[in-house]
Amino acid sequence: MKKIILILLIITSVFLALSCSAYSDGEAQNLPYAEVKQYEGKDLSSIADFRENSIAGPQHVDIGTYKLEVTGLVDKPVSLTYDDVLKAQHYKKVVTLNCVEGWSVDILWEGVKVTDIIDQAGVQDGANTVIFYAVDGYTTSLPLDFIRTGDILMAHKMNDVVLPPERGYPFELVAQDKLGYKWIKWISKIELSNDPDYRGYWESRGFTNEADV
Repeated sequence: MKKIILILLIITSVFLALSCSAYSDGEAQNLPYAEVKQYEGKDLSSIADFRENSIAGPQHVDIGTYKLEVTGLVDKPVSLTYDDVLKAQHYKKVVTLNCVEGWSVDILWEGVKVTDIIDQAGVQDGANTVIFYAVDGYTTSLPLDFIRTGDILMAHKMNDVVLPPERGYPFELVAQDKLGYKWIKWISKIELSNDPDYRGYWESRGFTNEADV
C-alpha cells in the first residue's frame, strides 16, 4: 500500500512540474482593452472607433531606445526617455478628435503638458512656432501661444489604457479644437521655431495650416 501511495505521489509531482513548465514557457496572451466607457457622466468613444489613416501604417516603437528630442530655439536641447517624459505632472481631460474625413471620437486623454516638456529646454524669446516630428516622417506645427494657452497635452493613455501602437504609442498630440491631421502620433522630436509659416506633411499638400474645427 505504501509503495502505491509513493508511486502516486511521484506521478503527481511529475505531472505538476510538467504543467508549470508548459505555462511558464508559453507566450503571454493579449486580453481585450480594459478601457473606461464613461468619465464624469459623459459617454466615451472606444479605441476601436478610430480609422487607420496614417501615412505609413502603425509604427512599433522600441521604448528601450526611444528618445524625445527637444531642439531648435532653446537654451539647452534635451533628449528624454519615455520615463523622463512621464516624470512631468499628468493631466486628464475629455477631448473630441474631429477628422477631416468627417468622423469624430470623444476620448478621455491622459498625458503631460507640452509646455512642461519644452520648458525643460528653455524656450528662447524668438520662438513662436512648435514643430512636431513623428517616427514615420510625419510633421505638423502649431503656434506656441496656442500650445501654452490651450494646455495642450502629449497623451500616453486614452480611456485609461496605454496608447496601443496604432494610436501613436508612445505619445500622441491632443490638439484640441484642431482637425485630426494636427494630432500627430509617434512623436519623436519637438522643434521650437520662429517660422509661423512652416507647413507640415498635409499642410504642404494643400490642407490649411490653421486646421480649426
